[in-house]
Amino acid sequence: MIRILVPTDFSETAKNAARYAVQLAGALSDATIILYNVADKIAVGSDGSPLTEDKNDRFIVLNAAMENLKSELGELSPVAIEFMLEEGSTLTDNLERYVRNHDVALVIMGITGTTRLEQIFMGSNALNVMNLGVCPVIIVPPDATYKAVNRVLFACDFKDVASSVPAAPVKAILNIFKPTVLVVNVDTDPHVEETEEYKTERTKLENILQDYNPEFYFLRMDDFQDAISSFTADRNIDLILTIPKKHGFLTGLFTPSHTKKLAYHSHVPILAVHE
Repeated sequence: MIRILVPTDFSETAKNAARYAVQLAGALSDATIILYNVADKIAVGSDGSPLTEDKNDRFIVLNAAMENLKSELGELSPVAIEFMLEEGSTLTDNLERYVRNHDVALVIMGITGTTRLEQIFMGSNALNVMNLGVCPVIIVPPDATYKAVNRVLFACDFKDVASSVPAAPVKAILNIFKPTVLVVNVDTDPHVEETEEYKTERTKLENILQDYNPEFYFLRMDDFQDAISSFTADRNIDLILTIPKKHGFLTGLFTPSHTKKLAYHSHVPILAVHE
């Protein structure tokens, strides 16, 4: 059983991610979708009385919204769909606990925001969830539509592969899709692949990815985002794989600025797999 958690705030971006998740689950042999919403705790006054709407009334409305969304998504694919409503102060805190306690294999969610302010206030949940590291996360861009995951782009700088590429979790998530993996190196040095260090690291990566028919490509370009975007379009990439690091959002080739640009401007979903 593959349990896929789909956070939703009922926005169109969140609904699009849910549609993607349901169609993806429909292509798998045994997957369940869990729609997930965290409602803010109701503020109370000094006497303990609520300052806003009644809690029960609010959950009745949210429950109806979930039922409607579940019904709408059920028309896309005959997959098992459940939903969970929880009260909490932040999505990330509640989600982390839920994922750990309910054997969730994958989180799929949308991201919004094109201006800096929108990215801070609207996209922070997706980026924070991606950075939690409790399980793999797929971020679905607002205009992305579902495509079978046959070709996965994995950008790698070929440095310290044994310690920087978490082999077990990477293979576990790739085994869900069984894609061909296209390993891409973006660098300004035209001779990097000729070094002994590179050849050694490539062999390590080939061993990790041997079950996924890895193909290796070298892009000699200055702009990382342009290189990845062009390659993604030219090679009909279905998913972009990233490896977040514990000491930063994404380090090495995927710097914070690179990853945020990809997350906000990519037309292809981005998969983050942690160590």
